[in-house]
Amino acid sequence: MASPEGGETPSESDEVTPAVGVGPWPGPWPSGDHWDPELLEHGDRRNVVDAYRYWRHDAIVADLDVRRHDFHVAVENWGHDFNIGSVIRTANALGARAFHIVGKRRWNRRGAMVTDRYQHEHHHADAASLAAWARSEGLALVGVDNLPGSVPIETFDLPRRCVLVFGQEGPGLSEPMRAECTAVLHIEQFGSTRSINAGAAAAIAMHAWVRRHVFDQRV
Repeated sequence: MASPEGGETPSESDEVTPAVGVGPWPGPWPSGDHWDPELLEHGDRRNVVDAYRYWRHDAIVADLDVRRHDFHVAVENWGHDFNIGSVIRTANALGARAFHIVGKRRWNRRGAMVTDRYQHEHHHADAASLAAWARSEGLALVGVDNLPGSVPIETFDLPRRCVLVFGQEGPGLSEPMRAECTAVLHIEQFGSTRSINAGAAAAIAMHAWVRRHVFDQRV
């Protein structure tokens, strides 16, 4: 199609996508073991905050390790749920200590957007093995699901040292997992839908922990 000026009208395919990240380091390179020479030379296009630009991957993980929070997240993986990646991405953003996959060891990593590489991953065969691990670490298992008998997360005093446990999209927490949890919480809803997407619910629950224990916002 011609433009009013007689030229060609650009199509969507002609639009240039802005480059993500930063290019090669301008000027003399900084000194320090945490810098990655490859990234300094060629640029850093990773999905990391500006403070970690040009850092080695292992240096980022080590720095995160001294600042991670006291909550973990666990996700049951019985049906290769694509929402798991979204949960792990949020766990990284909100500083979870580690994430745990319960059930099938392999899970759909696409939604994690590579953020799982900066987290510590643990696998547990079933709910009982997760519960045994949590007891050995002094962590409470807190389920998140809108089940009969669950209590509102908005008025529940989340323990500092805990594992927030999420079921897969659809069936939610399994019966064995419900039995292992010290409490099961739901998110109050005010619309017509019966449930919230599992990835969104996990984000709300993790942020509730952050509000309580990072910002001291009590119920």
